[in-house]
Amino acid sequence: MQSQEQKSNKSLYVGKEVDSLDAVLEAHLPEAELAEVRRLLYGKVPASLPISDAARKLADERQYDIKAFKFDAAPEQLRKPRVVKIGLIQNSIAAPTTAPLFEQYKAIEAKIAELIDAAGSMGVNILCLQEAWTMPFAFCTREKATWCEFAESAKDGHSVKFVQEMARKHNMVIVSSILERDSAHGETIWNTAVVVGNHGNIIGKHRKNHIPRVGDFNESTYYMEGNDGHPVFETEFGKIAVNICYGRHHPLNWQMFGINGAEIVFNPSATVGALSEPMWPIEARNAAIANSYFTAGINRVGTETFPNEFTSGDGKPAHKGLSRARDGLLVAELDLNLCRQMTGRLDLYARSFTEAVKEDFKQQIIRDPSLGN
Repeated sequence: MQSQEQKSNKSLYVGKEVDSLDAVLEAHLPEAELAEVRRLLYGKVPASLPISDAARKLADERQYDIKAFKFDAAPEQLRKPRVVKIGLIQNSIAAPTTAPLFEQYKAIEAKIAELIDAAGSMGVNILCLQEAWTMPFAFCTREKATWCEFAESAKDGHSVKFVQEMARKHNMVIVSSILERDSAHGETIWNTAVVVGNHGNIIGKHRKNHIPRVGDFNESTYYMEGNDGHPVFETEFGKIAVNICYGRHHPLNWQMFGINGAEIVFNPSATVGALSEPMWPIEARNAAIANSYFTAGINRVGTETFPNEFTSGDGKPAHKGLSRARDGLLVAELDLNLCRQMTGRLDLYARSFTEAVKEDFKQQIIRDPSLGN
C-alpha cells in the first residue's frame, strides 16, 4: 500500500494539464476514502483486465496510457453471456499543423497503427477512433482552405483503406470518424463515421446529426447536419451506433439509437477543455442509464496550434489545450446481457411528438390554482 506522501509525490500533470481526476484523487485521498469517493462518482468500480505484453511494451516505450476493465452482468439461466471486448483510442496529432497535409496524415496513421495493434493484442472486438482522427481539429479556425483537403471518400479514401486493412488483420470492427467528401453530390463535405466490419468490409456510415453554432464556434463553415437518421449497425459482435460529438448534448439523439436497437453507442468527440469538458464525461453515462445500453465516449488529447487564431467558442482568447490525458487505449469487456430494456412507452412518445409539431400545439402545463388568472 502506498503511503500518503508517496501518493502525493506522484506526477499529476502531463505538460501543463492535470492528467486525470483519478490521478488527483489517488494523490490526496487515503485508500478508504478513495474507494468511497469512487463509489459515489462511478457506482460499482469494475474489475481490471490484464494488459497484454505487447500493449504494455508500447505503453512503456511511448508513454501511452493503456487501461482495461470488465463489466459483468448477473448470470442468467436461459441465456449464455454475450461477452464483447471494445476499445477506444485517443491520440494527439503527430506532426505540426504547418507540415504538408499528407505528411500530417501519415504521421497520425503510424501512431494509430501501433495503437490498433495493441488493441488487437488485447483481443478487442470493436474499436472506435476519435472524431476526425485523420487530421488536426481545425474546424474552429473557420478557414476552409487547406483543411478541407483532408476530406476523403467514405468508400475508398486513404484512411478507409488503412482501416480496412487493420480490421482484417485483427478480426476487428472499427469505427473510423473522418471528414467525408461526397464527390457524387457536388463535392459536399460531411462529418462522418465509417463502420468497417471485421472482415474489412464497409458495413455503412453515419453522418453527424448535430453541429455546434455557439458564439464564434460554427462548424457549418465546413459541413451541415447529417441526413441519414439514426442507423444501428448489426455486427458479428453486437449492434452498435455512433453519436458523433455534439450529438451528445441532445437526449433524443441518444434515444433514437436505442429505439433502433443499439446495444453499444460510441461517442467520438473533439471538444475543448474549457468549453464543455464538465459535460461530456457525464453525458454518455446519463444516456447509458436512460436507454439501457452501453456507451463509450472518447475525446482527442494534446495541444494543437495553428498559423491563425483558434476560436474559443465564447469570444474569449483561444483555448489551446484540448484534453488532459496522454495518447492511449481504453479496453472494456462487456456482457451485452446487461442491456435489459425498461418500459419503452413508444406509443406515448409517438403521440406526444405528433402533437408537439402541430401548429395549434398546447404545452401540457398544470397551473397552480393559487396563482390566479
